[in-house]
Amino acid sequence: MKKSARARRMARHHGRHKMVATLNLTSLMDIFTILLIFLLVNNNNAAKLPENQDIQLPESTAQELPNDVLIIQVSATNVIIDGRKIADTQAVKVQEERTVDALVEELKFRASRALAVNPEDEREVMIQADRDVPYAVIKKLMRSCMETPYTKVAFAVLKVAEEESE
Repeated sequence: MKKSARARRMARHHGRHKMVATLNLTSLMDIFTILLIFLLVNNNNAAKLPENQDIQLPESTAQELPNDVLIIQVSATNVIIDGRKIADTQAVKVQEERTVDALVEELKFRASRALAVNPEDEREVMIQADRDVPYAVIKKLMRSCMETPYTKVAFAVLKVAEEESE
């Protein structure tokens, strides 16, 4: 049986809508891959301090987050920079000198190897000391830092929630 022109036109029109739409996932996968790489590269780890089981940090209500700087870890037994033992804490405590020569040498070496910065800018170092380390040891470490380009010294503490007073 022969169809009318209108019937053929309607059949053509309905036939166009019966095709299944396809989705090209290649460009979508490229976008997600780029987004994933961006998020992994720009992951902000500045707020995380290096973990050392020998160090119990003092507590504070400080609000500022630490910058990403060179960290000197001081436990009850060792003084460590980036996993490298610099000195023995007890030896630093009993020594007569007011500075720790090994620390001064290490910081000067690291300053010479670091990228060139403006000479007026201070280099920053963070002391992450156990709460039971004597102040005499910390004082010697601070004095040692002052003899190097690392003249800006900060201390790592644990942030505690402020208690609301009633």
